[in-house]
Amino acid sequence: MTPFIGAPVDLGRFAVLLDVDGTIVDIAPTPREVFVSPQLRQTLQRLLERTSGALALVSGRPLKELDLLFAPLLLPVVGGHGAEIRRTPDGAVDRGRARALSEEFKRRLATIAAAGPGIILEDKDYSLAIHYRLAPDKEQFIRDGVLAICEELDPSIEVLPGKAVLEVKSAGFDKGTAVRQLMMQPPFSGRRPIFIGDDTTDEAAFAVLPEFNGVGISVGRRIAGAPICLESPTDVRAWLDHISQAEEIPAK
Repeated sequence: MTPFIGAPVDLGRFAVLLDVDGTIVDIAPTPREVFVSPQLRQTLQRLLERTSGALALVSGRPLKELDLLFAPLLLPVVGGHGAEIRRTPDGAVDRGRARALSEEFKRRLATIAAAGPGIILEDKDYSLAIHYRLAPDKEQFIRDGVLAICEELDPSIEVLPGKAVLEVKSAGFDKGTAVRQLMMQPPFSGRRPIFIGDDTTDEAAFAVLPEFNGVGISVGRRIAGAPICLESPTDVRAWLDHISQAEEIPAK
């Protein structure tokens, strides 16, 4: 266990920023099968209180989907890879940086899912994900098809590889730009961010942490910008639960 993970954490000085799938919840065969335990909700509620609101989910899922997944808990959220930012649980949602994918583009991508069973299309409003966890033999077919459609319709579109998924979104926003924006405003400003993530799409967030003297923690594999690595979401949940209940560190 690294010194930071084993040491007490002064939650009055840190902001806690958490990717969701593969980080605080276990990867499921399909996105709708992800399970959020009552214990995790309780941990997040304690962290929200002990950080004075400086806790946020930073996910590729849409904000409305995250609210349903973690209900009745309501949290600050970065949704859609940075397309949506809500700094407080009941605050306004900022979508100023995002451009939604066109319906024509989505329809063309949907033709890829018709290639066979096990390919799942997930419309996230500002991005579209094609999951192939249940059809691993179709990976190359999906990659080739997505790249060909992007080249034909809009070469500026970004293709984000993930764990048995390809995600397609407009350029101009990502988790990194969202974390930067989040950390410049209350209740996050003036704090050191702890960002925990597991996938390729989290690399942009790790890259901006040095701007705020932040701490990067990866899950399952070593990622540039994250000197600390935890083995699994189970370990992440255990650590978050620990720091959420640890004794307060006296102010100096």
